Amino acid sequence: MKEFHDDDAVLDIHDKPGFGQWVGLSIQHLFAMFGSTVLVPILVGLDPSIALFSSGVGTLIYILITRGKIPAYMGSSFSFIVVMESLMKTTGYPGIAQGTIAVGCVYLIVALIVNFAGSAWIDKALPPIVVGPIVMVIGLSLAGTAATDATMRAVSATKSVYDIRYFAVAMLTLAFTIIYNMYLKKFISLLPILLGLITGYIIALMFGIVDFTPVMQAKWFSLPAFQIPFVNYQPKFYWGAVLSMAPIAFVTMTEHMGHIMVLDEMTHRNFFKDPGLNHTLAGDGTASIIAGFVGGPPVTSYGENIGVMAMTKVHSVYVLAGAGMFAVLFAFIGKLSALIRTIPSPVIGGISFLLFGVIASNGLKVLIDNKVDFNKKRNLMIGSTILVIGIGNASLQFAGYTFSGLAIATVIGILLNFILPQQAANEEEPVDAKKL
Repeated sequence: MKEFHDDDAVLDIHDKPGFGQWVGLSIQHLFAMFGSTVLVPILVGLDPSIALFSSGVGTLIYILITRGKIPAYMGSSFSFIVVMESLMKTTGYPGIAQGTIAVGCVYLIVALIVNFAGSAWIDKALPPIVVGPIVMVIGLSLAGTAATDATMRAVSATKSVYDIRYFAVAMLTLAFTIIYNMYLKKFISLLPILLGLITGYIIALMFGIVDFTPVMQAKWFSLPAFQIPFVNYQPKFYWGAVLSMAPIAFVTMTEHMGHIMVLDEMTHRNFFKDPGLNHTLAGDGTASIIAGFVGGPPVTSYGENIGVMAMTKVHSVYVLAGAGMFAVLFAFIGKLSALIRTIPSPVIGGISFLLFGVIASNGLKVLIDNKVDFNKKRNLMIGSTILVIGIGNASLQFAGYTFSGLAIATVIGILLNFILPQQAANEEEPVDAKKL
């Protein structure tokens, strides 16, 4: 049987780019995920280079476990920041490490259950009317983050102020990225995000908002500050850390499945069936376990990189593997890592306006392609509920845990899909008077 090939893609999943293309496209993915991946450890107090290293290794492990069938990048997860900040003040990194490993183990347990129980329930639980709005929420719920990056300048660890220069840099970065997408041709047209970031960086330099001090102080070769048990610290069991972080794995699982849905629609495949949800969960979980053993935070699939693939139509798994390898390499090159860390937030924000919007538009495309009828009250109830709860981030705080609006919206959407009848009582077809 001939393997399916998506002719609409510039490079499909198993298409190999030339060396020059491979380098450019992979570095583009590296830039797309970098800001978010290193922001997590910076907020928590971990070494950003370790996060870069663990994200690269995690991506390569994920691709290996999913048999090279899913183009995805593993980056630092934001869902655990609050718990990690608390643990850093009490147990230090050893507690975070155990929690991170516990998160990965939860993924592996669920993957094992799926392996034996199957995943046929996915199609019933996640029809287009649920998938479309969830995908839209994934993109639109990040809009606030993009807007903050594009407008607010940090003046201290707890205070930020509006800066018109930031807004100008963000808008110019966005404008040039759109221009690159619309008017460039041939290979150079595949690098709109990378070109947009470079252009935005130059503009930020002109506005005087780039600080080169970290680059000047950094060494050319710098070993990341690994935190390896029995080498850098003597571990002991932290029940509180495990019980605090492990349950949040179920929250990130819903986000993981949402990303798989986006990739399904984008690549015209069904990754829930091949390689299977058990493999995608196992890949994500193993990546987090490895991160916990080297000193990094939990990792998860990244929407930013999905946005890059959606915009460029380059879905090659070789490109994502290349991004993982470059991430590992950059983690050891001090000045390069420092240079990338100097990318100002408004540049990231300007790019994010487009990336997050493309993700949301893919959700809209799901609804259009499947001709979901919003004249039917059932569809209107499900879609409306998911969108407002998810985008509004109506989070649930219970027993010391916080479940994101995306997770709540996903669960409620699935429940409504199972509970609501196909037709509302007042939508019953009128009786044909001629037949009476």
